[in-house]
Amino acid sequence: MEKCYNMEKEKIKEIVENVTNKPNKVLIECRDSLLDEFEKTKELIVNLTRHLEAIEEYYNVINNEIGKRLK
Repeated sequence: MEKCYNMEKEKIKEIVENVTNKPNKVLIECRDSLLDEFEKTKELIVNLTRHLEAIEEYYNVINNEIGKRLK
């Protein structure tokens, strides 16, 4: 039985390229695995975006203070 989770990228690619010849069970497992990976990636991106915004805010506060002191 083929499982999509923890598969190498090439194996997933092979399943996608030959999707019409794969059993429903394999397709469902792959879909579920890819959806899970998508959600995890999306969450990471959101968290990194929030982190980046906080860094930018801190940088701006410090940079503005430096600018005031150098005038």
